[in-house]
Amino acid sequence: MQLSARNQLRGTVKNIELGTIMATVVIELPGGQEVAATITKASVENLGLKVGAPAMAVIKATEVMVGVE
Repeated sequence: MQLSARNQLRGTVKNIELGTIMATVVIELPGGQEVAATITKASVENLGLKVGAPAMAVIKATEVMVGVE
């Protein structure tokens, strides 16, 4: 698969938490860092995501916000 996004992080699916409509997918990167993404449950099913399977996190954003209370 070719994408224009430059931030492509390859790793392994560590956890999938399915909700009614949405799901949280955690991808473990080499070195032990993790990236979590919230996607639709249908996308998890369509991609055939399974714990232990290889996956790629693609980050395409113009800003990152950080906050504290």
